[in-house]
Amino acid sequence: MAPDKRASVSVKAVLGDPVCLLAFGLGFGLMPVAPGTFGTLLGIPIYWALVAAPPWAYGLVLALLFGAGIPLCSVCQKRLGIQDHSGIVWDEIVGVLITLWGAEPTWRNVAIGFVLFRLFDVLKPWPIRLLDRRIHGGLGIMLDDALAGTFGWVVFRALEPLLS
Repeated sequence: MAPDKRASVSVKAVLGDPVCLLAFGLGFGLMPVAPGTFGTLLGIPIYWALVAAPPWAYGLVLALLFGAGIPLCSVCQKRLGIQDHSGIVWDEIVGVLITLWGAEPTWRNVAIGFVLFRLFDVLKPWPIRLLDRRIHGGLGIMLDDALAGTFGWVVFRALEPLLS
């Protein structure tokens, strides 16, 4: 597989394949600039739909989305022939949902969670960068963003008393 995460892909190849359509966040990952940011934005309405659920149900949905993302992203990258293409944004959706888990549903909190997740996803501090480099396939795609989401969640929780 080609290592170029930003290699050009055919819109038809993505939109015409149900697996890649989902992995590319219903096409949000096709944005020519910052596809991960647009994929993260797609996580926001999903958060709003889940926010009233009990924490166990939110966690169950997260686990299901994470678990489904492993084969979904793996199959899509194999079909495209590009390892961890930047347009695969299912992982960003799950990552921002992790950061926002348990957050009070306000626009301010969503914005803070969004920024925190993107910060950790882009900067990839240790051990996120290590995972990104060493674990490949669908698990690797999902794992580094899940960890970035967890870092965002921890920082968000630490900031919460200051935000009240």
